[in-house]
Amino acid sequence: MKDVKILIADDYMDNRTLLKEIIEILGFEYVLVENGKEAVDALREDFFDIVLMDIEMPVMNGIEATKEIRNNLDVTKKDTPIIAISAHNPEHFSEKFKVVGFNDYISKPYSIEKLIDIINKYG
Repeated sequence: MKDVKILIADDYMDNRTLLKEIIEILGFEYVLVENGKEAVDALREDFFDIVLMDIEMPVMNGIEATKEIRNNLDVTKKDTPIIAISAHNPEHFSEKFKVVGFNDYISKPYSIEKLIDIINKYG
């Protein structure tokens, strides 16, 4: 696998820790943030190959953050692949999420296989 830098946005420390540990095992670089506003700010400041974005977060949720990224970041960053991460039923990853700008969906609990597939597909 190539070098990939991943932004992980999730408000729950346990979820961030689990994703961080999986990403470390896979050997990728990562940055952790706690809400959508921090994700937008991090993407403004740095380049990421993939954003793993929780849907339900305080301050700015994943939907709001994705809209902000798609509509207001510069051309080199606004097309960064954003993967929704949520405990919601994956069948609810519908046109609504695609219209907002999410590229794909990972349901909680995370599987290493699904993360590898996502990283290979978008990284």
